[in-house]
This record gives sequence, C-alpha cells and structure tokens, in this order.
Amino acid sequence: MMYPFMTLDDETEIVHSEMKEDGKVKVYIEKPDEKFGFRHATCWLPGYEWKDIYEFSTEDIERFDEIIKSTAHLILEFSQEGGFQGASNF
Repeated sequence: MMYPFMTLDDETEIVHSEMKEDGKVKVYIEKPDEKFGFRHATCWLPGYEWKDIYEFSTEDIERFDEIIKSTAHLILEFSQEGGFQGASNF
C-alpha cells in the first residue's frame, strides 16, 4: 500500500509504502507531464537508493533527495503507522 506524504507546489506528488520486512521503505515521486504522461522516480530508504528514474533531470533528483533526506525520519515513522493519517489518528 502507498500512503500520501507531500504535494509540492509544482504538482509533484510524494508517496511512501509501509515498512517492508527488511526495514526498507519505498518513496515514489511522480509529476504530471503533458508530453510524457507522468515523470517518476523511486527512492528506497533508509539507503537513499534511487531507481526507475523517468524524465526527471539530475537537478530534479538532487532537489527531491534534499526533501527526502530532511523528512526521512517522518517517512520512516509514518511507514510503520499506516501513513500520516494512521500516525496522527485522523
């Protein structure tokens, strides 16, 4: 299951999975694009391992990497609590 985490001002969506048995969490980023449908990339925590990057520039990934690194503690916590809503009891 994927949980919503953050929507950036340019319509980029960041979602994350539950924590897997091996302690990893999938962070998936996608942005609507008229030419490509959706640009997307996957970052696996806790190692910040980027995979499956489609039509994002190096600069885009560097920006996303900064965002994920600054919020990884929240993503890892939420991944064990059923996302933000589960962690906040909404």
